[in-house]
Amino acid sequence: HRDIEKLYRDIDKLAEHLCCIHAGRMQCRHSCSACCVDDITVYEVEAQYILRHYPDVVKTGIPHSTGACAFLDGEGVCRIYAYRPYVCRTQGLPLRWMEELPEGRVVEMRDICPLNDTGEPIVNLSPEKCWEIGPFEERLMRLQYAADGGEMRRVALRTLMRSH
Repeated sequence: HRDIEKLYRDIDKLAEHLCCIHAGRMQCRHSCSACCVDDITVYEVEAQYILRHYPDVVKTGIPHSTGACAFLDGEGVCRIYAYRPYVCRTQGLPLRWMEELPEGRVVEMRDICPLNDTGEPIVNLSPEKCWEIGPFEERLMRLQYAADGGEMRRVALRTLMRSH
């Protein structure tokens, strides 16, 4: 429990720093739910964290309609925002990661929410101005591994509201 809270604090600190750097391009605001889609899955350790903090939402809440995240309310506002999973904490930021191509060459890839794709092209941003995919995912995987002995189970967010 404390380990995932520490992870989320570290994620939020870096995400807040990047949001300040990119304040002029960030269109993410209260009730912007363009990235909040139905097919998001999280590690079981994150699902348990949500269940622990929002038992009433998962037991009696009415899921948002199919296509959008079940945890959005009728106005598109996240009902679990304070305890949202990792993937939701970094949405909208310029992302960078390394990918191995079929011929074995490794290249840097970048992406950003189309709503935030204004201003300087993300390919021109220095690496420290992007969210690096990898380090935090690795920490989260280690927490999941410790919690379930290596099964690395993932859970669709929508199923949390259906199963409790």
